[in-house]
Amino acid sequence: MKDDHERLFRDAHQDIETARVTPHTPQTESPAYRLAFADPDFLCREELRPVRLQLELLKPEMLMEEYGIASTVVLFGGARIPSPENKGSARTQTLADLSQFYEEARKFARLITESSVKNGQGERENVVVTGGGPGVMEAGNRGAEEAGGVSIGLNIVLPHEQAPNAYVTPDLSFNFHYFAIRKMHFLMRASAIAIFPGGFGTLDELFETLTLIQTGRMRRVPILLFGSEFWKRIINWDALSDAGTISPDDLDLFRFVETAEEALNHIESWHLPRTRRDHL
Repeated sequence: MKDDHERLFRDAHQDIETARVTPHTPQTESPAYRLAFADPDFLCREELRPVRLQLELLKPEMLMEEYGIASTVVLFGGARIPSPENKGSARTQTLADLSQFYEEARKFARLITESSVKNGQGERENVVVTGGGPGVMEAGNRGAEEAGGVSIGLNIVLPHEQAPNAYVTPDLSFNFHYFAIRKMHFLMRASAIAIFPGGFGTLDELFETLTLIQTGRMRRVPILLFGSEFWKRIINWDALSDAGTISPDDLDLFRFVETAEEALNHIESWHLPRTRRDHL
């Protein structure tokens, strides 16, 4: 991009500032007179949805590119899973018991980030990315911060108030309106995906990821499901295979792990499995 002194055309910011001091008349006070790109009411019109989708794809993409983010390690998991020190406030005993996975997510993010920082790539390769909220997401961003690295938070506006957790790197804290675009940003740079116990949102993220890989729309990466007891209780994986609704080979798309160390070892020893489907 050309420097300011080399620009051939007037900068959009300059026109925004100039428009603010335009004399107040019935004409300039009309919404029709507003600059289109500086008019929130216009940008939020139903007909502008394709533009908003594009903007939501472009903004995080451009800012992460400028920051130098080359690859990420994704942490999915429940917002309601408490930290061990707060498990007494959990609404169910099961949630209290699942607090162990807060600590595993925190440790996993710390180990991943420590490895990147040690290699001089702490702000570029295998950067931890979470949904930016509480629970497992907070644990992931927290672990990355404790290791001296950066981390990404991809928040989304929800009907109930939600703010980014305190551990997301501020310059890498994003907010979304569209779930679909948010999920694209989770996976676009993913070198590995860790999935901790969670609810509908976590299940949605898990199955979209598996579907993209199963159908060849996304290259294979390590998919690690923390807590085999939880996942085997929630989903009858073998029943899907026995029914023929998925191939037996599809059960090899992911691996159950219990600890952060086990997950890290799998990632570090990862090589792309070669199956018949890989040659199609």
